[in-house]
Amino acid sequence: MTAATRGRPARRLDKPIVAVLEKRGRFLVAEPLFGPGPRTAVERGDASAGELVLVGSGKRGARVLRRLGRPDRARDVVEGLMLDRGLYRSYPRAASAEAEASLDEPYASDARVDLRELPTFTIDPDDAKDFDDAISARREDGRVRVWVHIADVTAYLRPGGRLEREAFRRGTSVYVPRAVEPMLPEVLSNQACSLRPGEDRLAVTVEMQMDGADVTSVAFHRSLVRSDRRLTYGEVDELFAGRTRPGAPWGEPLAVARDVARALRERRDSLEFGSWEPTFDFNSEGDPTGVRYEEQTESHRVIEMLMILANEQVAGYLADKKLPTLYRVHERPEPQSVVFLAEQLASLDIPTPPLPKQMTPQQAADAIAEISRIVVRESRGRRAHSVLLLRALKQAHYSPRNLGHAGLRSPRYCHFTSPIRRYPDVVAHRALLQGLGIDDVATPAHELEEAGVISSAAEREAMKIERDADDICLAFLLQRVLAEKDPNESHAFQGEVVGLIEKGAFIEFGEQRFEGLLPARRLRGWWTLNELGTALEAEDSGRRLRLGDSIEVEVDGVDAPRGRVDLIPAPSYS
Repeated sequence: MTAATRGRPARRLDKPIVAVLEKRGRFLVAEPLFGPGPRTAVERGDASAGELVLVGSGKRGARVLRRLGRPDRARDVVEGLMLDRGLYRSYPRAASAEAEASLDEPYASDARVDLRELPTFTIDPDDAKDFDDAISARREDGRVRVWVHIADVTAYLRPGGRLEREAFRRGTSVYVPRAVEPMLPEVLSNQACSLRPGEDRLAVTVEMQMDGADVTSVAFHRSLVRSDRRLTYGEVDELFAGRTRPGAPWGEPLAVARDVARALRERRDSLEFGSWEPTFDFNSEGDPTGVRYEEQTESHRVIEMLMILANEQVAGYLADKKLPTLYRVHERPEPQSVVFLAEQLASLDIPTPPLPKQMTPQQAADAIAEISRIVVRESRGRRAHSVLLLRALKQAHYSPRNLGHAGLRSPRYCHFTSPIRRYPDVVAHRALLQGLGIDDVATPAHELEEAGVISSAAEREAMKIERDADDICLAFLLQRVLAEKDPNESHAFQGEVVGLIEKGAFIEFGEQRFEGLLPARRLRGWWTLNELGTALEAEDSGRRLRLGDSIEVEVDGVDAPRGRVDLIPAPSYS
């Protein structure tokens, strides 16, 4: 029995919750949508039963702080998820006012190298609005010169103000389907700092002379640039395939950048992973109507290789000069973790290279790089096997100590190329500019440890929110697909085991790559997870359900607002 039904005042809440309003006699009761939480009566206000709302404490108990929409609409539920995870969904007025004021007098706007005559282009996803980076390139007497231009966020984001504190608190932008929680207010992230075509923009440029994959000289500038063309990954892939023709003046620089990226990729011996990032299509009501998955293509690799190169050059300069900054650290794996990974893959019939009996950390890093290339080549079970690979690695993080980046096989690495959406990049910009003697606001060394911890935590939380939002949208899309199915057709889906826990198997199924849990109790017999975590095994029959195995399943239930899908084995599975 709730306080409301006993006629007592509604309880006060420790923090706001996202809930669905339900009618209970004369009262409206807030039923938490995400996770456990108190069911509590709320003041009526303008909200009605069935609505999705943000509930917090008022003078006389709980009250509706914000009406979010409906729990059966994906757009509204994702908005609720972001609020439930502590995102504000608006920028503080004082910080926004400070950003607006900075537009009129950006720092060091005159003391810049004018690079507007260089043919310049950007390459980003179709729906991108914040363009951190742009590229220029040309051939010079058998060699190549490449310019990587990065938005000069520090010209607008100065230490000591409300805007700085808010950017530091957020740490990173959070991207979910059809929405973003930006690190910086939109007047900066999507406008003044975004390297949009045809508009003069303040930048910090890494200028590199290249001989193949070797950087023979590097220089850094505070610059003024103008992008000639905003390209998408799809457009560039069409150009590379010869199905369309490049235009002037950016066509030749793109070809030069392509050649440099190829040389860099051939040289680099980094870990390889598959990519499963979904992009959703929505209708006007805010519900997903389709999903697609962008594979890593050559256009992605061009930008990736050049950004990695620029990050390495900045990190190298800061390390050589012993200038305090935040490095992007990915420590080498523990040898015992690599041994266990090899045992897991062997149980799944995936060949692995022979391992030394007494492995050093460097040998472990070399072995896992070779294993990653084997896993990526596998057509069956690639996603599940990649997850095993990730679990064998240490987690990347930000640190003032340069411990190298094992995943990229880079001895000195920092994040520099996305200052619009990552606070550690801002730290690197400030350190570089102070080292060059053209700015004096680098983060003090004694503050970097805390900045690294906070930024690393913000990154991990953002990844969780983004993953959960994708799950919610996939579950809503699955509901649509099921509703449109012909009742006379089979409701079975072909699936693949992508994860295992004691309670069951996570199955990816259908062309849209839905995912759901097949509980072990729904399988015949008594099933347990083996010691390696690679198979559920039936104790009575000896049957196994392994990572990467194919299985036909049917949908038993969909809890779309929570992104949960329950499965049962199809009749064909016996």
